[in-house]
Amino acid sequence: MNVIIIEDEKPAARRLKRMLSELNIEVQTMLHSVEESINWFQNNKHPDLIFLDIQLSDGLSFEIFEEIEVKSAIIFTTAYDEYALKAFKLNSIDYLLKPLDEDELKVAIDKFKEHQPKKSDVKVNIDDIRKLLINPVDRKFKKRFTIKVGQHIKMIPIDEIVCLYSENKATYIHANTNRNYLIDNSLEYWEEHLNPEHFFRVNRTFIIRINAIKDIISYTNSRLKLVLHFYDESEIIVSRERVKAFKNWID
Repeated sequence: MNVIIIEDEKPAARRLKRMLSELNIEVQTMLHSVEESINWFQNNKHPDLIFLDIQLSDGLSFEIFEEIEVKSAIIFTTAYDEYALKAFKLNSIDYLLKPLDEDELKVAIDKFKEHQPKKSDVKVNIDDIRKLLINPVDRKFKKRFTIKVGQHIKMIPIDEIVCLYSENKATYIHANTNRNYLIDNSLEYWEEHLNPEHFFRVNRTFIIRINAIKDIISYTNSRLKLVLHFYDESEIIVSRERVKAFKNWID
C-alpha cells in the first residue's frame, strides 16, 4: 500500500508517520504545501491513500484538486471541526480530528482496507467542497443546557458556559456562577453540537468558550496556557497540535 502525508506542520507529519509505522504502514513521502503537492503529483505515480490536512501553509489543500485529478483515496486530518466533513459525501475513507488518536487511526485504516476503492472510482467534487466552505451546512447548535439539580430542572444558557471538561470518564460544564454540572455525552459529541464560532476544543480534556478567555500565555513546547474567567480549578493548556487552529479561531 502506497501512502503519502500532506501536512504543513512537520512535527505533526512525523508523528503521523510514526503512528502509521506502528501499524506496519510505511509512508512513501511527506508533503507540506499546496505548491509542493501539485509538483509531486505531476511527477509521481499517485498513491493508494493520502492523509490530507485541510489547512496548509499556502492555502486550502482542496486547491490541489483544481490542478491535479487525484485518484487516491483520502483520509482528511483537521483541527477545524467547523468544516463539518461528515456533512458532505466524498469518496474519502474517513476524517480524523487533531490531535490524532491511535485507536481512531487504526479504525480508519481498517475501514480503508475493507472498502478500498479502485482508483478509477475515486473522484473529489471540488464544487461541493467549495460550497461547504463558503456556505457552511445549516446546523442547529445547542442554545442551553438543562440540568437536573435535586428535584429541580435548571436551565443554563449557552452564554453562561465557561468550559466543558471530561474527568473520570464523565463530562461536566462549568458555569460563570463558578459551579460544575454533570452532563450527558462525551466531549466528542459536544464538539459537533456547539457553535464553533464560540467554542473550541483545546485538548483532549477541555472545550472552552471564547468569551470566557481572560488571558493567553506562552507555554513550554510551543503550547499556550489559558486563563479563564470564573475558572481556576486546573491548568488549561492548548495542545501543540491545536495551537495553529486555536490562533486562527481567535483571530
